[in-house]
Amino acid sequence: MTWRSPAFGYSLVDLLFGVGLAITLSSIAVPQILPEVDDARAAGAARYIAGRLQQARMEAVRRSATVALHFVAAGQGFSYGVYVDGNGNGVRIREIATGVDRRLGSLERLGDQFTGVDFGTLPGLPPVEPGSPPPGNDPVRLGVSNLASFSAVGTATSGSLYIRGRRNAQYVVRLFGDTGKTRILKFDARSRRWQPL
Repeated sequence: MTWRSPAFGYSLVDLLFGVGLAITLSSIAVPQILPEVDDARAAGAARYIAGRLQQARMEAVRRSATVALHFVAAGQGFSYGVYVDGNGNGVRIREIATGVDRRLGSLERLGDQFTGVDFGTLPGLPPVEPGSPPPGNDPVRLGVSNLASFSAVGTATSGSLYIRGRRNAQYVVRLFGDTGKTRILKFDARSRRWQPL
């Protein structure tokens, strides 16, 4: 009688079963994870914009000059840049165009840093404050010029910046004029209410 070593390894059927099981489990898990990833990106973008606003405020105080973030509709989204007053009369659109008010750094887009996130609003989004008008289709609510300006003493333009993720995550960054401070709120689709972040 001859002795044989036992065969080790997996049969083709075992491999196919394992691959099929892995694919099935991942197809169940991935759709449940994607909304959380989208929400985390949108929340990160809201925090980033709030931070950029506060940086502009500190820059205005440091320079003893008006500093502003200017938001411009660009294709499907918005680009924004930071500008400093060059002649003592505040940051103005025409003076940005002529170079009197110069840009500090490069232009940015939210989608370049937070995939699938941009300034935007969900259809039928209610107002943040009861009794105030809803945002409609305008996610940058800073007046006609779309400038968030900060003075040398830290006061600011009042307004709201609405940030939307790819899968309906909705946030707003509120800017308060008297203090120049920001507040981030998240829209809860179930309760149809804005909640502090």
